[in-house]
Amino acid sequence: MNFIYGKQDFPNLRRGQETCWLLTNGLGGFSAQTITGGVSRCDQAVLMACTQPPNRRWNLIHRLEEALTVGETAIHLSAQQLEDGEEDGWRWLSTFRWDGLPCWRYHVRGVEVEKRLAMAFEENTVAVTYRIWNDTPEPCTLTVTPWMLFVPKGAEPQPGQALTLEGNVISAEGLRLHVSTNGTLVPRPLRGQWLRYEDDARDGRRGRGQALSNCCLCQTVPAGAEKVLEAVFSTGPETRPVGDILRAARQRVEGLADLCGLESPAARQLAVSADAFLSRRQSTGGKTILAGYPLFEDWGRDTMIALPGCALTTGRYQDAKSILRTFMAYEREGLLPNLFPEGSAAPEYNTVDAALLFINDVYLYHWRTGDDAFLREAYPVMARIVACYRRGTAHGIRQDGDGLLTAGEGLDQVTWMDVRVGDILPTPRHGKPVEVNAYWYNALRILERFAPLAGADGAAYGAMAERTRRFFRENFWMEDKHCLKDLLSGTRADRQIRCNQIWAVSLPFTMLPPEQEKQAVRTVFARLYTPVGLRTLDPEDPEFHATYGGPQFQRDMAYHQGTVWAYPLGAYYLAYLKTEGYSAAAKERVRRQLDGIEAALREGCVGQLPEIYDGGVPTFSRGCFAQAWSVGELLRVYEALEGKGGYGLPSLHKV
Repeated sequence: MNFIYGKQDFPNLRRGQETCWLLTNGLGGFSAQTITGGVSRCDQAVLMACTQPPNRRWNLIHRLEEALTVGETAIHLSAQQLEDGEEDGWRWLSTFRWDGLPCWRYHVRGVEVEKRLAMAFEENTVAVTYRIWNDTPEPCTLTVTPWMLFVPKGAEPQPGQALTLEGNVISAEGLRLHVSTNGTLVPRPLRGQWLRYEDDARDGRRGRGQALSNCCLCQTVPAGAEKVLEAVFSTGPETRPVGDILRAARQRVEGLADLCGLESPAARQLAVSADAFLSRRQSTGGKTILAGYPLFEDWGRDTMIALPGCALTTGRYQDAKSILRTFMAYEREGLLPNLFPEGSAAPEYNTVDAALLFINDVYLYHWRTGDDAFLREAYPVMARIVACYRRGTAHGIRQDGDGLLTAGEGLDQVTWMDVRVGDILPTPRHGKPVEVNAYWYNALRILERFAPLAGADGAAYGAMAERTRRFFRENFWMEDKHCLKDLLSGTRADRQIRCNQIWAVSLPFTMLPPEQEKQAVRTVFARLYTPVGLRTLDPEDPEFHATYGGPQFQRDMAYHQGTVWAYPLGAYYLAYLKTEGYSAAAKERVRRQLDGIEAALREGCVGQLPEIYDGGVPTFSRGCFAQAWSVGELLRVYEALEGKGGYGLPSLHKV
């Protein structure tokens, strides 16, 4: 999609900081700034390099200060809030365009400047070009100053940190940044600058930080002439021409949009956006999915939820298989890692749902590819997961006598509503969570179906599934509320109306009668639906929090207590389409409602979908400005609307 922002979108500095853009390199590195050319949080950067994919990230170039001198007058093109004032380049910015790559156009007293930027794939390299048309009677000079950190993502320079320039190489903290330019690279004395981070301050984080600089790049343009200033910043010694990097980036964007095979412009945009989350993992030599930018790494649960949309809907089947193998390699006692190890660190296995979702992803992968060889490779892991869950494994995960799955003990938080604040569990879902048991039944039916293909007998899985279905129907349905309980725990929380029940309808194999499925979908729509996501709690519940923000404690207490999450909206739409038989009228209704999602692509991070919104009035995005499972789950909806991917085929998931 083509997104164009004009003067009305950034009438002042603060408004210009509300929206950012994101480029990634397939290694975990990224480039992200505000659309007006600055940073509003400490973990944005022009070049966030990744030295060990995907999580060892270093903020090398925090931002670029850009100043145009016409005659004796110097005017900023960059827009940045500083501790002692601001750079007001937003005044001269005419348009910001995003078509997979960012482009800025400035008009300054007879001088026009067009800036373009790209990140090289699988390199820690950023290329930037400025085309300058000087229609004034005197020469002008563009000066670009890289303000640098050379610290791990989220950290800040320590007092006395050195920054050296030798030739065209900037060095600090054992890292080397190579600068290639057709302009003049000018050494300068080392100096510091204090910046303000409004977005961080709003969320109770550090609202200020320091950056360092020891050089600048210059290009002078004679009166009435046109010139280009180009620069490549890279951790590698060999750099390609700027034009080659820009062309390769453009071709990659176009190729990703075509590969998905979808027609909707929004769907094609989301297919390109999904690429941001797929990354190489050095520790396994395979692929993984990063949960969200700029905050998160690759987590088991997030990966398994995001994979169907980000890797299968987009047609990236080999990447999907590599991701599944990455997690298979770390299966232990039936569990998959929720957090991967780095170096000698041990994996963390604090999730009940990742392993069950893995089984679902293998099923969806096999449905699309017919890859029996991989199925036979994965089947022992799948069978081990079910066996360990039956007899009991870590974190209180076990099958109870009624065939239902129970999980959680002590201060464990093993579902996706996993916040813990010291000894406080805002959503202590110990017991039998509704979505976990939906995943469990779905996994049993998948093992029943796959067993013969793997040379095993599936009858036992079928019998287990029947028992689970019978007790699920008897214990979870609330006739008075026309929906499902959130869990079985013997507490007040059981009868809270939450979005978790939607997965009991949207999965391939489900347990409810059709009429109850339809009622549950209608209740979710009436009590939890918003155009950009589902609320995590009914607004009429006394524990409902209408806003998300402020200090960490305040944010954590609201995180799953009403806050709107984008990703469950995908399951809602798929459940709605299913209960309406994928009728033309149902599809048309969903298309209309998706206008809210397409509008959301313009806010927060251009072309991306965020993690969360406020629960009361979900206007501005919160949390991660780009979230993998939000993008992936909504992609699946667009695929279903176009009748692709097997959606709507009555024989697909028949028991």
